[in-house]
Amino acid sequence: MEILSNFSRIKIETPVDKIINQIKELITSGQLKPGDRLPPERKLCEKLGVGRTHLRDAIKKLEFYGILKTLPQSGTVVGGMGITALEGLISDVLKLEANDFRALVETRVLLEVNSAKFAAMRRSDADLIHMSKALSDYEKAVSKGADTVEHDLMFHLKIAEASNNTALKSLMLIISPDILTHFKENNICGGDRPVCALEEHYQIFEHIESRNPELASETMEHHLQDILSFSLEQSGFINGKTKKS
Repeated sequence: MEILSNFSRIKIETPVDKIINQIKELITSGQLKPGDRLPPERKLCEKLGVGRTHLRDAIKKLEFYGILKTLPQSGTVVGGMGITALEGLISDVLKLEANDFRALVETRVLLEVNSAKFAAMRRSDADLIHMSKALSDYEKAVSKGADTVEHDLMFHLKIAEASNNTALKSLMLIISPDILTHFKENNICGGDRPVCALEEHYQIFEHIESRNPELASETMEHHLQDILSFSLEQSGFINGKTKKS
């Protein structure tokens, strides 16, 4: 047992982690300074050997924290804060990237309950069209027995867009890739869950369409309760308390 305690968990870095770490190293070494512009997306992907999705996810997270900024006609540049502050922020971003599933789901519930509420208050006719299209795509995937995880996420992102709150939408985009990965790795949306979720999606849509923020937020909270309970059980939390070993 004493020997076992000398071992530590191995951290498997994702491509997004590695991109963020490279940017951190370039900043701390002084090779990238506040105001410096990053190379064009295509060239940067070729140099790093990664796809555009990974690069964009990394940039998106760094932009949210103000570490990078995308300026019209100027591209993506390093933020204007000091190196110490940048280092600390980048460390926080990496911790968020590696955070546990429970924390991500709890954050998602907070965001989505309010997204549904604001969407019911602020949605436009165009928003309804986008949500309806995402809902239709999800239903087609369910009827075919195909993977529904990405269609499910798209419907929720359209609700976030309809909330007309850019911070809510940005936060959703930051945490969604990690949640999506966990869903697929653990087959969380398998079985008859997609069929039940489809019915709940229609209920949420109806409350947003009828501009009923209270019912929209309550239905969204109920919709996410199963995945929240799963995340709590998986991390050893029962009824909000840590399970004793």
